[in-house]
Amino acid sequence: MATLTATVASHDLSPTISLTEESSSNSADAQLSDLYGDKFEFPDFTIKQIRDAIPRHCFERPAFTSLYYMARDCIALAVVFAVFYRYNTPDFVPSATVRCLSWILYSTIQGLLGTGLWVIGHECGHQAFSRFKVLNDFVGFVCHSFVLVPYFSFKLSHRQHHKVTGNISRDVGFVPMTKEQFASHLRVTVDELNDLTEEIPFVTAINLLGQQLFGWPLYLLCNVSSHNHHESKKSGRGKGKRNGLFGGVNHFSPSSPLFEAKDANVILLSDLGLFLMASFLGYIGSRFGWWNLFVWYGLPYIWVNHWIAAITFLQHTDAFVPHYEPEVWSFCRGACSTVDRDMGFIGRHIFHRGTDTHVLHHFVSTIPFYHAEEATEAIRKVMGRHYRRSDNTGLIGFLKDLWKSYRLCQWVEPVDGAEGENKGVLFYRSHNSPPVPQPE
Repeated sequence: MATLTATVASHDLSPTISLTEESSSNSADAQLSDLYGDKFEFPDFTIKQIRDAIPRHCFERPAFTSLYYMARDCIALAVVFAVFYRYNTPDFVPSATVRCLSWILYSTIQGLLGTGLWVIGHECGHQAFSRFKVLNDFVGFVCHSFVLVPYFSFKLSHRQHHKVTGNISRDVGFVPMTKEQFASHLRVTVDELNDLTEEIPFVTAINLLGQQLFGWPLYLLCNVSSHNHHESKKSGRGKGKRNGLFGGVNHFSPSSPLFEAKDANVILLSDLGLFLMASFLGYIGSRFGWWNLFVWYGLPYIWVNHWIAAITFLQHTDAFVPHYEPEVWSFCRGACSTVDRDMGFIGRHIFHRGTDTHVLHHFVSTIPFYHAEEATEAIRKVMGRHYRRSDNTGLIGFLKDLWKSYRLCQWVEPVDGAEGENKGVLFYRSHNSPPVPQPE
């Protein structure tokens, strides 16, 4: 298993299925294995054991501490802008080439800081920012509106993701294609897919670039990468609606099947936040020039979109991550189908541990990020081999994981010969990798 530590084998659990039921559900038919050929086993612990292992103080959410981090991010964004605006000029930097490179550096730094602000808003949506709901929603609304994210709309859909993580039919995050869907996407049959040669790396790079540039906006605009079973919604709000630009499924319309009728006011409030931010940006563009607006805000915004897409993708995608058919899915199993990745300084101090404590986040989402490392260490003792963390560390390691996972994780399918409950466990497969080795 090249990407993960050997001590953290597979991951999967269940609060609704007892420990005895979990253990007895492992049938003796075809051996379940991931893309690396590593043996998959259902977990042998419960949600209660996870929660009981976490120190009580980790659940505390002091508002002052959270506000400090929010203010720190805002001040950092303002200072970086002020420094470049004041000094990256012909008077101080005569070379146009150097100034251009400096603005690229500016956009990279601001993109990182802007992503950190998005993570703060994400904390607010889970009520992990403080114990005051009004404060949480106000801060989240401001932070997300600043990076053109509809706060309440995303908060509602993201909660659905947490409720059904890893459910191949109901998840609203990165839902992988089945083998049949992937073949249809390429306009080939499943048999023809089996005969395809390895994808050219250049093609992979172009497709990955498209995901990183447009994946996040398209998720908000038309629900790409999410499930497309809206017709089955009991309220009837999904009738005749489908994913796509004009399919009626998005994060901006109160009639979208992603929400309930009672959510209409907060959806419109989210839209108002985007309108106010867009109006402010329009004023800046008309006052200081549209090219300046693009450099000051547009380029960092592109970086923010990239990081959101990359983080979200890698939190739930790797060659060892299982997904589940609805009949065998449970909350714990879905929560354990997640991955922690250590991005070093960026992940710890700029992204507020949004990448290296995500497994914990799916078990207990109200723990603030500044307690998440301690809580993660506590639950690792309970999870044992089921906890997954990438061996690749730092920014370079994170980008390596992005490339490898995008290239290897193309579709999911059950293991040949699996029966009973095992048949509902789906693993990533790819025509870019050799045949799956059989576990010992």
